[in-house]
Amino acid sequence: MPDHSELSTEGSVQLAMTDKLGNFPMKALLHGRWGLCLAYPQHGLEHYFKTHYADKTFEHLYRWNSFDTALLVPYFIVMVILAFYGIHRYQLVYRYYKNRKNAVREPESHFAELPAVTLQLPIYNEQFVVDRLIRACCNLDYPAEKLEIQVLDDSTDATVEVAMAAVELYQSLGHRIVYIHRVNRHGFKAGALDEGLRVATGELVAIFDADFVPPKDWLMQVVHHFANPKVGMVQTRWTHLNRDYSFLTQVEAILLDGHFVLEHGGRSRTHAFFNFNGTAGMWRRAAIDGSGGWQHDTLTEDTDLSYRAQLKGWKFLFVQDIECPAELPVEMTAFKTQQARWAKGLIQTSKKILPMMFRSDEPFHVKLEAFYHLTANISYPLMIVLSTLLMPAMIIRFYQGWFQMLLIDVPLFMASTFSISSFYLVSQRELFPGKWYRTFLYLPFLMALGIGLTVTNTKAVMEALFGIKTAFKRTPKYRIEKRGQVPQASKYRKRLGIVPWIELLIGSYFALTIWYAIVNENYFTVPFLLLFVLGYWYTGLMSLLEGRFDRFRISSANADESSPKPFPVGV
Repeated sequence: MPDHSELSTEGSVQLAMTDKLGNFPMKALLHGRWGLCLAYPQHGLEHYFKTHYADKTFEHLYRWNSFDTALLVPYFIVMVILAFYGIHRYQLVYRYYKNRKNAVREPESHFAELPAVTLQLPIYNEQFVVDRLIRACCNLDYPAEKLEIQVLDDSTDATVEVAMAAVELYQSLGHRIVYIHRVNRHGFKAGALDEGLRVATGELVAIFDADFVPPKDWLMQVVHHFANPKVGMVQTRWTHLNRDYSFLTQVEAILLDGHFVLEHGGRSRTHAFFNFNGTAGMWRRAAIDGSGGWQHDTLTEDTDLSYRAQLKGWKFLFVQDIECPAELPVEMTAFKTQQARWAKGLIQTSKKILPMMFRSDEPFHVKLEAFYHLTANISYPLMIVLSTLLMPAMIIRFYQGWFQMLLIDVPLFMASTFSISSFYLVSQRELFPGKWYRTFLYLPFLMALGIGLTVTNTKAVMEALFGIKTAFKRTPKYRIEKRGQVPQASKYRKRLGIVPWIELLIGSYFALTIWYAIVNENYFTVPFLLLFVLGYWYTGLMSLLEGRFDRFRISSANADESSPKPFPVGV
């Protein structure tokens, strides 16, 4: 008769297969490992608590073995790393509130005489929105003789004609606006901005992407912050023209609100480094030139220059109360393209900037915050590892007892996952005090969407880690501002190849994991696993189906209302 106390998990399963070998109750057969667990019968709630929390069948029986160790060690390493990034989100919330007295609101002083300002408008194939941008910039409240506007156009389509027509119109109305067209995209956006700076006359330089619509008083609200000669850049908060267009844009808006309110707010209030977001901000020309100018060796040239400038001693300000509305991506493929570009660019920037940061004389908390900021997207490859190991780990943990799972898994889960919920809830409470509680409805989908981005963002992060260069992939803008409008630019829509099918496959794997959990009455894991299924299936299906039925929607839509364009667009 073998000594049961020395059995491995595999041995326990083998003994459970026959009542004669160890006089195990038949329930042990049904508690068997891997496939045997799938036969477990379903009973009532009383039976569930009895078998999971009172049953001592496997107490002191489980023993570690090499196979379990090989699976659980990387599983817990990933969980711990993700938990550290989650704890960092809690820290940002804490710092945001603790240092609220450091929030920037009014300028310290005002210019006696306003400085010359150059507006740079970098565009590439933006035929549906470029005229809206130019009109908004020409309507800004600022002395005409001190405001210069540069339309930096790298376009290869009908945008050229639209932009030139708009520039000629406003030139005829007396505005100092010039059109600069490059025949190549060398350096992409960074190259275009650098080209414009060579002939710019402004002491200050404001930048707006094509999908932004700066309010009339934006310049006058921002410019006086530069009366302090130490200020190198002022970033304003993005708001959203089409927040209510769809469920996707609602979730996107919450994601961006969290970034601006708590990331920018928490970092700026503690005097840590934060980044210019590429648009809706203003630079001092001397800060750009003195920090090495625009460089195009990363896809986030804005973050790269931001860190170089702050390492040179320039002061950055984030003014939460100054808003600049923009258009959110209305299609899943556009959103995924945008997020992948940011994910890859930040990892590229971390490889470039962090060695410089660690060698600098900046305080430790500034260096640590820079590390968290620039490496945050490493969580996407880690999520792929976690996704792969989750089901095997669940089976192994089944034998270790509920107390161990409660003691270890729950704190890690709370640190890595629940922090996301609190992060975005706080940002909505700050911006919408009267209706922030509605955010609870979006939280599961917000978390699911983050999970669904894992495949595309992991690919982007791995490209950055291995030094694989790719082009700057623009985010398509369709001039969608309200419900019912239909995207008209099918030529700007890009498919993502095999990626959506991989997402659907992974979602199906997690659906199988849910079935396994239910069969084995591991109900507490089901809500968490549902987020994975929802996230992967949602992003995969949306990517595959977008635009497939546009011909039916367009036929019933009001073309004049859905695509207002004061100039011909060539389609």
